[in-house]
Amino acid sequence: MCGASPATFTAMCSTTTSPGHPTPPGPVAACRPRALRIHPDSPTRLLRSAQPARCHDCGNLIHWYTRTNQQRIDLHPQELSAEAVSASHRWHVHSGIAHPAGDGTAWCRVAHRTLCPAYENTTPLTRQLVELRRHLALLTRRLTDTGAFTPPLPGPPQAAKAAVCRPARPVVQILHRRYLSACPVDAIQCIAQTRRRNRCPHPVLAPDTPAGEWALLPVAAPATAQRGRLALPATGMAVYDLTHLPYGEQLRWRTQYCAAHAADPDAAHLALADWEVFDARLHHHHIHNRLPTTVRNRTRSRP
Repeated sequence: MCGASPATFTAMCSTTTSPGHPTPPGPVAACRPRALRIHPDSPTRLLRSAQPARCHDCGNLIHWYTRTNQQRIDLHPQELSAEAVSASHRWHVHSGIAHPAGDGTAWCRVAHRTLCPAYENTTPLTRQLVELRRHLALLTRRLTDTGAFTPPLPGPPQAAKAAVCRPARPVVQILHRRYLSACPVDAIQCIAQTRRRNRCPHPVLAPDTPAGEWALLPVAAPATAQRGRLALPATGMAVYDLTHLPYGEQLRWRTQYCAAHAADPDAAHLALADWEVFDARLHHHHIHNRLPTTVRNRTRSRP
């Protein structure tokens, strides 16, 4: 593992016998297949063993978890020795929820942002974490060289920005709170599980369901204006507003369900909702001061 110490990585042991290897002598316990189920003590209805994905910035594997404040966090897929991780960087998972502390055991989890080679490290790390961060940087280089991963560009050119009609990550207002979506509004996919145990392919925005309205709203939402912070610019920003819809429809958008699964109270989640609480200071590069209307797109497309 590129010189990493044994304390950094956990041993991955298989519970099955590979073909061609003799079965060890003695009684062998029957291995019952485990079915994914919802933990009875978990506040989320996510059906999961983990939510694997790849980091958009470095291409390495991550696992998505829900935090106690209902926000998402990406953790490193493997457990690490608690002795190799400082107390401020330890995480543990209980009942499907990630908690920012150790659980008293000899193992812990680490947030991927701490190890991601695409970000500059601003906090002191232990020697083991530095080695693991270097190992992930080598994996990113290998993925890039083989064409399996393309690093994101700093930003599209101005000509490409002008040709885009819809924001890649729009700001959506639900139940008088703003969220940053991971994809365009019409590409938001239902997170429920189908009868074939796959993710539902239907979008949240369907032709037979009420739609939101694009509006230019102040950057500082009324609910977050009184926080003792510096005042934000009084310019307007494009927001996909859903507050005029009935409460049930807004709740359906918030849980990221299609109309069919919203009517099923026993529907299990096969993925985490893509919403991220919008912060104008952290997500300022996703603020657009013009509405993504089709009329403006047609005007620009004329010769």
